[in-house]
Amino acid sequence: MKALRLRLLGAQDYLPCWQSMREFTAARDASTSDEIWVLEHPSVYTLGMNGDPRHLLKPDHTPLINTDRGGQITWHGPGQLIAYTLIDTRRLNLGIRRLVHGLEQSVIEVLLSLGIRGTARADAPGVYVGGAKIASVGLRITRGCSYHGLSLNVENELGHFAKINPCGYPSLPVTSLARLGVNATTEELAPAVAGSLMACLGFTINDLLDDDS
Repeated sequence: MKALRLRLLGAQDYLPCWQSMREFTAARDASTSDEIWVLEHPSVYTLGMNGDPRHLLKPDHTPLINTDRGGQITWHGPGQLIAYTLIDTRRLNLGIRRLVHGLEQSVIEVLLSLGIRGTARADAPGVYVGGAKIASVGLRITRGCSYHGLSLNVENELGHFAKINPCGYPSLPVTSLARLGVNATTEELAPAVAGSLMACLGFTINDLLDDDS
């Protein structure tokens, strides 16, 4: 039986949050409910498991953390909405491509509700508006279960992306909802993003459990 626990966690430091995802995934079994964690991080660069540190072009005081997701380098920070998907992909019959598509489609649906047309690219995971990246996707699958997830630029400072090759792509333009004229906070958008994720991953409101955290 499908069951999902949604956790709206607010601001969370990256390292302990990452460790909590790993511990949750290592401890879960076939009866463990899936979870979506919605939050934001203090300013941090993260580098994927096989990422090239040379994609950090202008090192500064911002921490760089080598993490275990796929993909290259990205930035997280205040004003950016994070949704981590701790999902038993075998139980939901989701291959990695379908899971990535579901994450991308969830952002596309939210953008559409705001009057913005977003698209996905086969050659570069994420969501784009007019060629500029507005959302990134990075995942880790272990024992058939996923963690990490997606990030959506809402009202964050975009200058950090000028110091990296975003997701390993030189000169890739990056945008945000604020730059596109949407006046909203991560807190205000969290329910819409969570609801869209649920729908795109095949959950319904009847699968949602009370958050007992």
